[in-house]
Amino acid sequence: MDQAENNTEGAETKPPHRRPALSPDEYVAGVLAGDRATLARAITLIESTSRPHEVQGQEVLQRLLPHTGKAERIGITGVPGVGKSTFIESFGSFLVEQGRRVAVLTIDPTSKRSGGSILGDKTRMERLSRNPQAFIRPSAAGQSLGGVARRTRETLLLCEAAGFDTVLVETVGVGQSETVLRSMVDFFLLLLLPGAGDELQGIKKGIIEMADAVLINKADGENRLRAEQARAEQRNAVHCLQPSTPGWTTEVGLCSGLTGEGIPEIWNIIQQYFSRFRPAGIIDKRRQQQSLEWFSSLIEDELLRRFYRDPHVQERLAALRQQVLQAETTPVRASRDLLESLNLFTRKTDPTPQ
Repeated sequence: MDQAENNTEGAETKPPHRRPALSPDEYVAGVLAGDRATLARAITLIESTSRPHEVQGQEVLQRLLPHTGKAERIGITGVPGVGKSTFIESFGSFLVEQGRRVAVLTIDPTSKRSGGSILGDKTRMERLSRNPQAFIRPSAAGQSLGGVARRTRETLLLCEAAGFDTVLVETVGVGQSETVLRSMVDFFLLLLLPGAGDELQGIKKGIIEMADAVLINKADGENRLRAEQARAEQRNAVHCLQPSTPGWTTEVGLCSGLTGEGIPEIWNIIQQYFSRFRPAGIIDKRRQQQSLEWFSSLIEDELLRRFYRDPHVQERLAALRQQVLQAETTPVRASRDLLESLNLFTRKTDPTPQ
């Protein structure tokens, strides 16, 4: 045995350093003081799937609830490659220069194979992440619908309690996530690429209808002419669609996250939107409806979670799945058999024919 081994033999291995746990009082005080480190820890707490953490997180959130609701909530979406991160960094930096405190909640896609997520938005928004008046929180999408993180709504409330007056929420791409995003923000901004047709961008009529403003991003350099053409096409399209907010005309403009062009203009549009609808109570009414929808979705999620954890379900599910795979029964009959055995679904209460 060499000298190095002699020196380490019998030495105690020190456990990894862990920060002391915070009490609910410390979480509440830190968040209300605008301490970004405490805010980050509070978000981690509510994202935890541990039952004790969930209980503590809900206590913290309940106590902070009276301090929420004052921020302007803006959703931003677009297909991968449209330049969302570059746009958000330029937009967020502009807002900070206007004296705003900006929180950016970004949802990173989770690999279905490995379950991993890159969580690289702080790297992509390096300049904004260093600004003391900004806070960037990347979250893994997990198994949430369309890539919107399950706890994004609660994270949004925590950021509001911490004093951030503008919250930007970015989704993974275009799909079902847009419906979920629309259900948690006040203003919905859609970014499009110049020179790419609707089919290529995956843009559907329903998504355009959800937007309060559409911006053709990357409208610089050689892209300028194509961007102007795309703007004209989208302006014609939105006139034929139902507006997302009654009484509001969906704006279509040009922007460049790289040069900052169009950033002041879109902010002016957003301020016009809030100036018109907040005093009229439209924003508050929409948020109330969003809270009820959130309440219903949480009930559905919890019922589904408990259903699949039920021992009787776990016992019968594998056999019924096999019967469906082997065409021994139909999916409808298999699902009915399982639910009837739990007294959750009976022919007596559901007259629908088999």
